[in-house]
Amino acid sequence: MDPCPFARLIVESLALKLPTVSKPAGPGVHPSTTPCFCTIQLQGHPSSTQTAPLPLATPSSSDPSSTAAAAAISAAPVVFSLDPAALQKFSGKPASLVVSVYAGRTGSTCGFSAGRLLGRVRVGVNLEAAPVREMVMQSGWVSVGGGRSAARLHLVVRSEPDPRFVFQFGGEPECSPVVYQVQGNGGGHSGCLRQPVFSCRFSADRRRNNGSGSLPSNSSNNSSIKGWFGSFGRARNHLRREKRKGWTVTIHDLSGSPVAAASMITPFVPSPGSDRVSRSNPGAWLILQPTGFSGSTPNWKPWGRLQAWRERGPVDALGYRFELVTDSGPSSGIPMAESSLSVRKGGQFCIDPGVVGDIISRSWPFVGGFVMGSIVEGEGKVSKPTVQVGAQHVSCMADVALFIALSAAVDLSMDACQLFSQKLRKELCQDQHEYSL
Repeated sequence: MDPCPFARLIVESLALKLPTVSKPAGPGVHPSTTPCFCTIQLQGHPSSTQTAPLPLATPSSSDPSSTAAAAAISAAPVVFSLDPAALQKFSGKPASLVVSVYAGRTGSTCGFSAGRLLGRVRVGVNLEAAPVREMVMQSGWVSVGGGRSAARLHLVVRSEPDPRFVFQFGGEPECSPVVYQVQGNGGGHSGCLRQPVFSCRFSADRRRNNGSGSLPSNSSNNSSIKGWFGSFGRARNHLRREKRKGWTVTIHDLSGSPVAAASMITPFVPSPGSDRVSRSNPGAWLILQPTGFSGSTPNWKPWGRLQAWRERGPVDALGYRFELVTDSGPSSGIPMAESSLSVRKGGQFCIDPGVVGDIISRSWPFVGGFVMGSIVEGEGKVSKPTVQVGAQHVSCMADVALFIALSAAVDLSMDACQLFSQKLRKELCQDQHEYSL
């Protein structure tokens, strides 16, 4: 089946030129002693308004090289992801991108914005051809407000195709569901084609885990994996309240062969004097891929590691950190994503170089655009994750299976980080009464 036609609207190379700057440090773009920022909104798009910092350019930097300078130091691009339903909504209709420019710091004081509005810029965007070819809709300096003394904003607005494969779990991951590929509007709603591509097998065998993690039952001969469990599980041996462990999700193709797995490597336990998993003592999963078979038994190799915990603060959230593992061992992982999801509302787990900012380094292994996203429901809600995978990162269905296993681990982490004063649902444990304090 073909991927679904997604697109990205990107705003980048942001810089601001104020009408007066006292004693500029030199030509080009330089840090501002007066912080400036902007909010960017695609009118008619359901996503919330995004905020970006604005580096300051001197009034004398009107030569073409200032554009390159602006691009060199600007913050991470602002990206609007457009699914097939959004693209259909904008089809044949004019759309506008509104950039509001402020002087001052972001945030609010006493309920009022801390920044002073300098003006707004409206950029018309044509999204008709966005799913099939890249287009530049704005590039260069524009005036902010009116008059000869108005500030000037530099920005580049462009769109690019972002085809994605879309998958949906037929049930909650702990219920061992079938996973379907979805083609149509990308949301799994009526009118879409749904084709089964994987099956999941969930296990909650606590007897296999004595503080050092768990593995798919047919992988006991993998000494390299055992080394990983020893590295991350040893610190937990002294804890007596190890409750949530031994969870494994194995992904099978339609022939029944295992193609990926998510296995709990570090138990999820409450921090001392608390009933929650803390950031300083997170639980963790290994995402595993088969590298061959010994007879009918797969040889597993670590591909990624997911850590999760329950955040403290004004917003109750599930914190997470995901990294790709390397052959050099547990201490040499490549950071891919780190953020949080609302425990009440859920959210989207995402691997995307357009939104991870400083986490990208030269070792970033995924070249080109969006990598993966998975919708996670809030605590206590029925969760049938929808998973999107960038088409450029898929060479075969085995590549997809790793992301499916990762999305299952993220979804199950919402349950694993549930307060220990509460009971888990019966599908997650063999003896439910053992999971209450």
